[in-house]
Amino acid sequence: MKPFYLISALVILAIWSIPSAQGSRPNHTVILDETGVKNLRIETQLVEETTFEESIFALGEIAVYPGRRAVISSRIPGRALEVPMKNDHSIEKGETAVLVESRQPGNPPPTIALQSPISGLVNNVQIATGEPIDPDKVLAEVLDLAEVYAIARVPQHLAGQLKRGQTARISVPAVPGRTFDADLEHLGAVADAQSDTVEAAFHVNNPGLALRPGMRAEFSIVIGKKVGVFSIPRSALQGDASNRFVYVKDFEIPNAFVKTPVTVGSLNDRSAEIVTGLLPADEVVTHGGYSLAFAGGGTLSLKEALDAAHGHEHAEDGSELTQQSKKPSASSVIEGGAQSRFWMGVSAILFVLLLIVAARRKSSHVE
Repeated sequence: MKPFYLISALVILAIWSIPSAQGSRPNHTVILDETGVKNLRIETQLVEETTFEESIFALGEIAVYPGRRAVISSRIPGRALEVPMKNDHSIEKGETAVLVESRQPGNPPPTIALQSPISGLVNNVQIATGEPIDPDKVLAEVLDLAEVYAIARVPQHLAGQLKRGQTARISVPAVPGRTFDADLEHLGAVADAQSDTVEAAFHVNNPGLALRPGMRAEFSIVIGKKVGVFSIPRSALQGDASNRFVYVKDFEIPNAFVKTPVTVGSLNDRSAEIVTGLLPADEVVTHGGYSLAFAGGGTLSLKEALDAAHGHEHAEDGSELTQQSKKPSASSVIEGGAQSRFWMGVSAILFVLLLIVAARRKSSHVE
């Protein structure tokens, strides 16, 4: 009969180790108080069906728009009497840039005013007062930067998805916090075999002249749209490609956030398409979610949070307390789920005893 006692002990041990499922909640819920929410600067956004923009990413730079660059030079040799123009200073069309003393005879020698051919910013001044002037020498250039080109270098295998008129959002590291909208004007007629890219030139309005030629630029080029999909800000998305998750605001407990796995579809520079894992009216954490991963269990226990939310007491595991479990015990305080495990253990012992009795009766019949 020893095997029966061994089996009964194993059964009791296994059942005793099973936690109570009554009222259980996810162990990845982070519960904060109001101070914790403020300290982590938690921000949330409602999940809704939206129109999701499919895009491709490319790198490039800012360039002068065609026809918006001019040079200042002299048709006659001479000497610079005055050079009123200065680098990175505005100059108007027709305004004197250099006053030239001619080498033609005269007393005094005749002077010629070199005027700016366009309005813009002076760049690359190559002359100083008193220096000789040669007709073959470029003295300076003027750039009209009210409009510029943003030239993307698009990988060849993606270039077939581009068409004139498509839009792009352009960000420039030198101008943080701003995004510039642009329209695709032309694609390069010839691909660059060395870099395996095709040029895509975007027309960009440049108010305030923040964009300057030569600045590095990042492009999110919109190539299509998906209607009626769930999307969230990319700032809400956490984890790596094999384990994506977000923090969702709990419907029931104030200041509680549940770590929720999600399946991600397409990505663009702003948003992520969510295929599974979220429901309409979910509120995802868009700011402060990274800090939640290090908040552990938060600043409140599950019991404290549910007590405050419902106005009555709960067990430590969040389960509802019965009238009997609310009665105080003289010997000890029964923790959440312990009472359920006790009765499950008793049931297991009775079941094993029935098996033993049945086995003995069968053995006696055989004899």
